Amino acid sequence: MNNTPFQHLSDEENDFLPVLNYEEERDDTQESIPQQLPILPLRNTVLFPGVVFPITVGRDKSIKLIRQAYSGDKLIGVFSQKDMTIEDPGFDDLQYAGTLAKIVKMLRMPDGNTTVIIQGKRRIVIGSPQATEPFLMAQVEAWPEARPDDTDQEFSAQIASMREMAHQIIELSPNIPSEAAIALRNIESPLFLVNFIASNLNIELARKQHLLEIQDLKGRAHEVLSYLTQELQLLELKNQIQSKVKTDMDKQQREYFLHQQLKTIQEELGGVTPDLEVQNLRERGLAKKWPEAIAKAFYKELDKLQRMNPAAADYSVVLNYVELMLELPWDHFTKDKFDLKRASRILDEDHFGLEKVKDRILEYLAVLKLKANMKAPILCLVGPPGVGKTSLGRSIAKSLGREYVRMSLGGVHDEAVIRGHRKTYIGAMPGRILQSLKKAGSSNPVFVLDEIDKVGQDIRGDISSALLEVLDPEQNNTFFDHYLELDYDLSKVMFIATANSLSTLQPALLDRMEIIEINGYTLEEKVEIARKYLLPKQLNEHGLKTTDLKVSNDLLAKIAEEYTRESGVRALDKKLASLVRGIAKRKALGETYDKKLSADTLVEILGVRQFDKDRYQISEKPGVVTGLAWTSAGGDILYIESLLSKGKSGFTITGNLGDVMKESATLALAYVKAHAAKLGISDARIEETHVHIHVPEGATPKDGPSAGITMLTSLVSAFLDKPILPAIAMTGEITLRGKVLPVGGIKEKILAAKRAGIRQIILCKDNKKDIDEIKPHYVEDLQFHFVEEMEEVLRLTGLLN
Repeated sequence: MNNTPFQHLSDEENDFLPVLNYEEERDDTQESIPQQLPILPLRNTVLFPGVVFPITVGRDKSIKLIRQAYSGDKLIGVFSQKDMTIEDPGFDDLQYAGTLAKIVKMLRMPDGNTTVIIQGKRRIVIGSPQATEPFLMAQVEAWPEARPDDTDQEFSAQIASMREMAHQIIELSPNIPSEAAIALRNIESPLFLVNFIASNLNIELARKQHLLEIQDLKGRAHEVLSYLTQELQLLELKNQIQSKVKTDMDKQQREYFLHQQLKTIQEELGGVTPDLEVQNLRERGLAKKWPEAIAKAFYKELDKLQRMNPAAADYSVVLNYVELMLELPWDHFTKDKFDLKRASRILDEDHFGLEKVKDRILEYLAVLKLKANMKAPILCLVGPPGVGKTSLGRSIAKSLGREYVRMSLGGVHDEAVIRGHRKTYIGAMPGRILQSLKKAGSSNPVFVLDEIDKVGQDIRGDISSALLEVLDPEQNNTFFDHYLELDYDLSKVMFIATANSLSTLQPALLDRMEIIEINGYTLEEKVEIARKYLLPKQLNEHGLKTTDLKVSNDLLAKIAEEYTRESGVRALDKKLASLVRGIAKRKALGETYDKKLSADTLVEILGVRQFDKDRYQISEKPGVVTGLAWTSAGGDILYIESLLSKGKSGFTITGNLGDVMKESATLALAYVKAHAAKLGISDARIEETHVHIHVPEGATPKDGPSAGITMLTSLVSAFLDKPILPAIAMTGEITLRGKVLPVGGIKEKILAAKRAGIRQIILCKDNKKDIDEIKPHYVEDLQFHFVEEMEEVLRLTGLLN
């Protein structure tokens, strides 16, 4: 069976191109048929009338038949086999219809085979078999076609369409010689045109036999036209696909050649070619010390990189990945310095106070000196802004001799910041944890997670949950980054988190860290910090010498009290910077100034004081009591005022108070009503009195339970119309039973009371431990009263005997 229409019309067969006219067609149809005709079985083709066809004869019977017929009238009957696998077919193995053929030429090939050129004459059918030896002989009968009239326009249109389609197929198919088009143009007979095209169709043998057996020539033309249409559509689709593939191949070949030229140019200029780049990466990998599993993964990716086309899109992705693996400090650790005295000296030089943190670092260093493989602690420094939490991390790294990295978590929402993106994404990169370690160049740096209490949460993930793996000593030795896709050991990293408040931290995350509270600085501590650290730093940054400006401790205290209001020293540092800039300006202008700063010069440069010093205001009016409060800027004193007025029993609270503080006021009034007889208050007075509690500075929001005993004392003082004893302040939570509960922020509150000139302070007995942690010289002139019951508070204030 032919693979392509007209394929057998090769250049060697040009002598036998069919060029039949009407006269030859008429002669063929009138060709006389001998009484007996030798029958030649064909295995894999069908011969149509008028078609010239070469066949190779191999079977003995067929060779004898051809030789005898060629020496005679050269006429034979050609029939296709029903089953081409039969080697010696009989009459029952042949198709019903065949073709009378004439041997045009016989050729003997060098290999011993015989090739004959035969031409179909007319259709025939076998009448009766005559012999089977030495070859098949039979009587045959003519089987002429039913032809349409010359005036049949539909048949004429079929022939014209068939001729046009055949020309298109010849043009589209590269395997068909151009001489086929010449043959088509020279075929005048419609019958021969139909048979010629049918013979060369790329269809199955059974379908060709069916075309031969169609009695009506017009019907045969319709079938042939249908096959031609399918073949033309198939060729057009094939050419489209080949054209597209050729375009893609041309583009790839062009890129390949350009890449090869670029490679040659780079070699000439001494640049790094992709092959040399891979070789350099391999050499770096051999020189690197890392775990066996990591090395195996690295060389696997490197081999993939070597097989890739440098122009491919994934080449840069794999290249960046293997470079990251090389740059990460897998098993590289800096050597810790175990000199505890040196470490203590460095911590004291950089920060004043903060004894808790310093002691914890020295403890860790001492244990590490005794047990080298100890897991690093995970600390969380909690305190108000400006107390030195972040800068403490750098001092710790310096004292240990480790690298220092800092990562700010404020406002971060995306989980990928911690764990990275998968390599499949465009622009993927590892998380900040691994990027920071790569930057540090070691696997045991001091890693500060700044503002951990300000991480966000949205649809892109929960950062605090992602940090659970990082900050868990039992898990972080196999930290998994989505980009790296390999376990990384973080157990030797010393993580130090900083926060201003613990209220927003996830409980599970809080449980994994060791909490160290850093309280605000006292005035004396601020003065020392300013004198030892801040002022020398600002002088140096502004190009002044220490001899250019002298500031007394009293003026430093004045700046801290009257120009700043904070727990830390950040605002104090800014004010000192302004002061030094003013002095630098005078020096640069050549003006004369007193190098020893005076109060007048201070006011000239910084302006009038911005904050009034908190002072206890002695009040002999009933209902006014001094409380102690904690704020983000440190401690403060707070006045609670109660006023009674005649009228229907009622209760009003003002002063921009939060829900918890309002509940404390409600508890206080309920206690007074329940214990009115014991307090010496008549029920009638309570029923005929409207109570109003106010906390001054209404623009400032206030909340918390620590004003409970203050509110209760204020109410009792108002109902008894009796002022409390002077110079007393208090803080504590109350219950309905009159119990006094402990509160927080004691250090800041004590310092606020001391600044205000208060000498007696009432606290819960359980807060005594907080007083013990304060340096004695800060509280040596204060008197503390520790209570458990509200009655004790009222006696200490002089309201009860």
